[in-house]
Amino acid sequence: MQSDKNENSKDIPISQLKSGMYVVSVSRGDKSVNVKTEGYIYSLDKISSLKKAGIKRVVIDPSKEKVLPTPAASINNTSLKERLATPKKAISLDQEMAKANQLYTNAKGLQQKVLNSIIEGRVIDTTEVKESTDAIVESIFRNQDALACMTRLRLKDDYLIEHSLNVSILMTIFAKHLAIDEAVIEQLALGAFLHDVGKIQIRDEVLNKPGKFNPDEYQEMKKHVTFGIKILEDAPNISHIVMSIVKEHHERIDGTGYPFALAEEAISKYGRMIAIVDSYDAMTAERVYKAGMHPIKAFKILVKESLVAYDTELVEQFIQCLGIYPIGTLVKLTSGKLGLISRLNKQKPLQPFVRVFYNTRLNQAIAIEEVDLSKAKYNDQIDCCIKPEEFKINLFSFFKKAFIE
Repeated sequence: MQSDKNENSKDIPISQLKSGMYVVSVSRGDKSVNVKTEGYIYSLDKISSLKKAGIKRVVIDPSKEKVLPTPAASINNTSLKERLATPKKAISLDQEMAKANQLYTNAKGLQQKVLNSIIEGRVIDTTEVKESTDAIVESIFRNQDALACMTRLRLKDDYLIEHSLNVSILMTIFAKHLAIDEAVIEQLALGAFLHDVGKIQIRDEVLNKPGKFNPDEYQEMKKHVTFGIKILEDAPNISHIVMSIVKEHHERIDGTGYPFALAEEAISKYGRMIAIVDSYDAMTAERVYKAGMHPIKAFKILVKESLVAYDTELVEQFIQCLGIYPIGTLVKLTSGKLGLISRLNKQKPLQPFVRVFYNTRLNQAIAIEEVDLSKAKYNDQIDCCIKPEEFKINLFSFFKKAFIE
C-alpha cells in the first residue's frame, strides 16, 4: 500500500480506524483493494462493514481528520429529555399558518445564502442552517399541515432553492409519521435541506436543460452528489445521518442509482426515505420548462417503480402520510367550486376538508368556506385536481386570503 501514500498519509490496522478519519485506500493484508471513493468514516457501521469484507489495513490522511457529532451530539441532553417528557401541544392550521409562512420565507433566504457561500468558496454556516431546520421540525410537530401547504406553492424560477426546502419539510413529515425519534428527525431535516448543495457546481446549461440529457451531460449531472459530499466534509457539525442523506438520495434498491450503485440493505433506511421524497417533490415541481404533475400521478409512478427502484413498504407509508390528496392541493369539486385541501380525513381519505374560494360556473370568487366532504349536507365530492392557470387564478392571492389572513 506504500504507493497509495503521500506525505500526509498513514498506514494503520483496521482496529485503529475511528469515525472522523479520512480514508485514502484499504487493503486485505498485502492485497490492495480499490475503493469507489476515498472519504470520511461517518459511522461505526461503516467500520464494521469493512471488517466483514476482510479489510485488514487502511491508509488514512490524519491532516483531514475531524471530530464528528453523534446523531444527537448537537442536542442538549437535558432539553431533549424535557421535550420527550412533555408532549407538544397541537394547534390549529390557522394558528400555525402565519408562523409557517415566515419560516418558509426565511428558510428560502437562508438556502440562497448557503448557495452563495459555496459559490464564494466559503464554509457553510451549519449552525444557522440547523437553527432554521430545527424551527421547521418544531412547526411540523405543532401542526404539519401548515408547512405542507407551503410546499404546494411553487415558483418556477426558484426550483433549486424551493426543492431542497420542500424536501426537508416532506422528509420531516414522513419521519414523524414513522415515529422516528425527534432528535434523529432534526438530523434528517438538516440533511434534506442540504442534500442538493452540490448542484450549485453544475453548469446552468446542464442543470436547467429542458430536454433529456445526453450521456456526457448525465455524467456531469451525477457529479452533484460527490460535489455535495466534498462541500459538507469541510462543514462543521455534520453527522453521519446528514451525510447518508446527501450520499444516498440517488441510490436505488436495484443498484441502478448513483454515485455508488448501492442496492437493497446497503442503502440505509434514511437513504431509502430521501430517495422517495426527493423523487416525489421533483415530479410535482413546476419548472420553467415543464409543468409539475399532480400528486396522484406522482404516487402512481412511485408505486410502479417501487418494484425495482424504491422501498415498497416505505412508498406505501409515504402515500399514507401525505394522503391521496395532499394538503394544499388545488381541486375542483363536482359542484364546480375550486378549493385547496385543508385537512385530511384518515377514515375517509377520498373525502377530505376543502377550503373553497372560487366558482367555475359563475367564473367568480366566492366567500371562503371550509367544506367537510364527508358530511352529507354538502352533497359535493372531488372531481379532479387542477392547475391554477386552467382558470386563470392567482393562487398566491387566494392562498393568502384562505390561510394566512
